[in-house]
Amino acid sequence: MAVQHYTGSCQCGAIAFEVDADLDQVNACNCSRCRRLGWVLAFVPETAVTMVEDGPTTEYLFNKRQISHRFCPTCGIEAYATGAQNGQKIYAINVNCLDGVDARSLSPKMNDGAAY
Repeated sequence: MAVQHYTGSCQCGAIAFEVDADLDQVNACNCSRCRRLGWVLAFVPETAVTMVEDGPTTEYLFNKRQISHRFCPTCGIEAYATGAQNGQKIYAINVNCLDGVDARSLSPKMNDGAAY
């Protein structure tokens, strides 16, 4: 599929973004949070994301408290999370929030987050 440009948002539109991502490289996780949310994630560098509408957001931290889960306090949707990898900020984009994308039709790589 290669890197393509997408738009996305929470349900009410208070959080909206554009992202350049390769949806052939998506992930799913079985940790206590991702399993409950049914997330399909696209990990991208900060430079691949442009926030069009950024908030307000509410932050949720759990486990090692290294990933900032950001969600809309109005509609409750977590459109993205942020963290760091090799000293660089990264975004975990909720593919379910991308316009025109059926995340359930993708073949995510499974991560064993429950093991951590």
